[in-house]
Amino acid sequence: MKSEVGAPHNAHLAATKQGVAEDERTEKELAGDLQATGSLESFGDPADQEASTLNLIFTMVNPGTSGLSTSLKVIEKFEACIYHIETRPVRWIKHMGDGLECFVKCDIKNSVISSLLASLKRVADDVKIASEERVSSFPRKLQDLDLCHHLIIKFEPNFDQDHPGFVDQEYKKRRAYFAELAFTYKQGDLLPRIDYTAEETATWRKVYRSLINLYPNYACKQYLDSFQQLEKYCGFTEDAIPQLQDVSQFLKERTGFTLRPAAGLLSARDFLACLAFRVFPSTQYIRHHSASMHSPEPDCCHELLGHIPMLADKEFAQFSQDIGLASLGASDKDIDKLATLYWFTVEFGLCKQNGSIKAYGAGLLSSYGELMYAFSNKPVLKPFDPDVTAIQSYQDTSFQPIYFVSENFEDSKVKLRHYAMKMKKPFSLRYDPFTCSIEVLDSLQKVKNMLGQINDNLKSLYFALDKVC
Repeated sequence: MKSEVGAPHNAHLAATKQGVAEDERTEKELAGDLQATGSLESFGDPADQEASTLNLIFTMVNPGTSGLSTSLKVIEKFEACIYHIETRPVRWIKHMGDGLECFVKCDIKNSVISSLLASLKRVADDVKIASEERVSSFPRKLQDLDLCHHLIIKFEPNFDQDHPGFVDQEYKKRRAYFAELAFTYKQGDLLPRIDYTAEETATWRKVYRSLINLYPNYACKQYLDSFQQLEKYCGFTEDAIPQLQDVSQFLKERTGFTLRPAAGLLSARDFLACLAFRVFPSTQYIRHHSASMHSPEPDCCHELLGHIPMLADKEFAQFSQDIGLASLGASDKDIDKLATLYWFTVEFGLCKQNGSIKAYGAGLLSSYGELMYAFSNKPVLKPFDPDVTAIQSYQDTSFQPIYFVSENFEDSKVKLRHYAMKMKKPFSLRYDPFTCSIEVLDSLQKVKNMLGQINDNLKSLYFALDKVC
């Protein structure tokens, strides 16, 4: 027994020593690269001293705990300014085994780009530069959503030192468990049922109690109607965290939306693509118990109390899908704008109802503090205009200084569709609700087929009106 216990420990020490040695070797190689390149402030061609934006993509095979940090250290050594990171697991790479694909967006001086790439290739595989305008292939059917799991990791407890769970190893272990469930989920599987701990349920109860008394005064009518139904038919109560499988079935019967588990904050492109299929990626973990009234990232309190009631409303569900459809095949710049529109509507939107302003945004309806702030006299309220909203800067670490107010959901839906029609795309597409697939309208015959279906629907409406009148 003693040797069995000691063996893994010795293996861990060996792995640690190997990691230290690799870090030291990386430091020496980087120093050599920098010396060969010359001082970053050296004289020469002025163009070499200008900075460019790089979209780096690379893969790490069987990454250990230091795999990502080593690669980022390489990039930072060349004084690159990193401002966006995405990761996703891959299992089909050439070396076999598990891997991690990373996308890093950074600004770096032109003079050191070649040396950076050479250094990065020593610690990572398949290093390449993607074009600034990544018009990626987009999902065409539901099964394609299994590949839409790029993560934005800046708020996760393993990387964000300000995260409440950064020093809590048990919480990190629990988060890893939830992440694995999400990454192994395949379209069509039953959603994992979770045995939540007493501590997790207590956190849910605290959040639930703090918000439920605010909803009658601040939430829109659609939210209140749906929330009442969720309490009646879907187990929404302070005593237990609802299971995603039950919630997904509830939504499917009302608006056609379903849920799939998410490991964390997805990239805007992947998240919006899911909405195009009426699929909402939902986290299952809960925020750290030490900061129950605030979460730096989405958690099940945000999803279940913020998003789910609104997704049970047909008009709002259509609005959400329209944003997703507009994102398919869009350029990176347009994705950024659509993500901003989503932020100021689905996440932090306000609307007019019966002469008053009400909240419908999930970020407001799942946050006691920001809900109170939004209805104070501190923020600026502006009418919703997609052209203005899409370029408005926003805060993802504090309360919003500006909120946009919609006249109603129908008005917002019409405005969004007009905005999407102005986006430059080389094709048009439609969502087929019968096959839950995306069809690119790239031939005259496909357009004729669509017109035929519309004509059939108009005939049905004509006969229905004739009978009603």
